[in-house]
Amino acid sequence: EARLDGIDVIRTSVPATTLDAPDVVKTYKSLSQVESAFRGLKAFDLQIRPIFHRLEQRVRAHVLLCLLAYYVEWHMRQALAPILFAEDDPEQAQALRTSVVQPAQRSESAKHKAGRRQTCSGVPVHSFRSLLADLATITKNTIQPTLEDAQPFEKITLPTPSQRQAFELLNLSV
Repeated sequence: EARLDGIDVIRTSVPATTLDAPDVVKTYKSLSQVESAFRGLKAFDLQIRPIFHRLEQRVRAHVLLCLLAYYVEWHMRQALAPILFAEDDPEQAQALRTSVVQPAQRSESAKHKAGRRQTCSGVPVHSFRSLLADLATITKNTIQPTLEDAQPFEKITLPTPSQRQAFELLNLSV
């Protein structure tokens, strides 16, 4: 027992031909993403709790909508990774790691973004929340000229370079 202090032992019923030892460790470590998703569902991101529904169908519908919202958020985070404080080159990060039991390594582009707080193109790097707050500043205004017989028209504020890049990464137009 003393020899195993501080060592995690992972057992699985999956045959070694299906999942070898490094893959078992990698799969176990990926559980942290699932745990993070559930924390996000219950806490600050999607706020699934508290649920004020009493009928089973309504609770199920509420949870389904929250899971769908998380799925959309996950895809947005993947697409927006180049302008977020997130790993945007997972292949290089994985290549820097010699073993799955070692701590994860960051790619050069992720280190650059974190150090300079801007992308290679000079756009500020955001957290997911700060980017959403930045995107929320785009407004659509209805303008009513004071000229006689002039028709009202709508005007959308021009996006900043950061907002424009976010829309491009999401394949959206303003």
